[in-house]
Amino acid sequence: MGAITLKGVGKVYPGNTLAVSNVDLDVADGEFVVFVGPSGCGKSTLLRMIAGLEVATTGEIVIDGVVVNDVAARDRDIAMVFQSYALYPQMTVRENIAFALELRKLPRSEIDARVQEAARILDLADLLDRKPRQLSGGQRQRVAMGRAIVRNPAAFLLDEPLSNLDAKLRVQLRTELGRLHARLGVTTIHVTHDQVEAMTLGNRVAVFSSGRLQQYDTPHALYHRPGNIFVAGFIGSPAMNFIEATVVVRDGVPGLALGAATVPLAGLRSGAGLAPGRTVILGVRPEHLRLSSDPASGTIPGRVELVEHLEPDSYLAVLPTDPLVVIRATEDFMRGAAIDPAERVRKEERLITIRVPASEVRPAQSPLHFGFDPVHAHLFDAATGVAL
Repeated sequence: MGAITLKGVGKVYPGNTLAVSNVDLDVADGEFVVFVGPSGCGKSTLLRMIAGLEVATTGEIVIDGVVVNDVAARDRDIAMVFQSYALYPQMTVRENIAFALELRKLPRSEIDARVQEAARILDLADLLDRKPRQLSGGQRQRVAMGRAIVRNPAAFLLDEPLSNLDAKLRVQLRTELGRLHARLGVTTIHVTHDQVEAMTLGNRVAVFSSGRLQQYDTPHALYHRPGNIFVAGFIGSPAMNFIEATVVVRDGVPGLALGAATVPLAGLRSGAGLAPGRTVILGVRPEHLRLSSDPASGTIPGRVELVEHLEPDSYLAVLPTDPLVVIRATEDFMRGAAIDPAERVRKEERLITIRVPASEVRPAQSPLHFGFDPVHAHLFDAATGVAL
């Protein structure tokens, strides 16, 4: 059993530097959970506290029903895989995988059996007598995983294990990690800054910013029902488009004023409190914007600034010609989101990203109109960034 529960866990370094703030989170036995967020958001620090490599300043860490705050790392029945592989260069693959078992003084027959089984699972059987310098990056990472597997731990903790690999190998190893978890069924927490990696691997994903847990949910819910503007901007590539809007009522019909255009509110996934005159942030993903040749009601005029081809789809970077306030999810925006998600970049017009089929690509500098189905829109409070 490897259930993990965090109750109000926090970490403050000397000098009153806050790394992690009051995290409540549970990982079910056998679940694959991913911690994701920009660099410096506290996700690796939280993982190291679970492992026992950092001491929690506040809160409780519970593994399999036992509070382990005062339990040494070696006694927590977990195995950690690091970004740097941490292999012993003078040892063979076989010796690296077997090292922890030898420290436990297990019988040689059991050590050999566990090493052979891990090598078979990870396709390392032909590499057992090689040294780490004779291996590729992907092979070294599999050896590091093998060293964790042979321990039969209650949980695996993976600290950005794929970040040192090239893009193609990262995709390959990502698939292998998913298959490995499905086969072993061991509780796994995986830390990454790559939101694609997080969304493809995790049963649930915990999104962090500035040391705070922003949302903890399934990948589908994070993408389609983000809890705040930070999560909405961080999850999804390219990022969601954000436009400042005003709630209006025209001819008795409530809607959103976007420059000269008014979009009816019917069908919007919105909460209460949308009083006329209220400023909100409208979020729409690139794939939910549609092009229009006519300046129909509810569409926004713009000009194509840049075309990016990524077959079978392409992306248009469009500059609205109406005086819209467009917010772009920049790194500064991400870092400041937990404090004030809107004000940091609400200073100038930005480009809107629209995904279109290759057959609908418009050349640079060509005019167009675009709109969206309100059912695919997201509304956020302009002051707090919380979803409405």
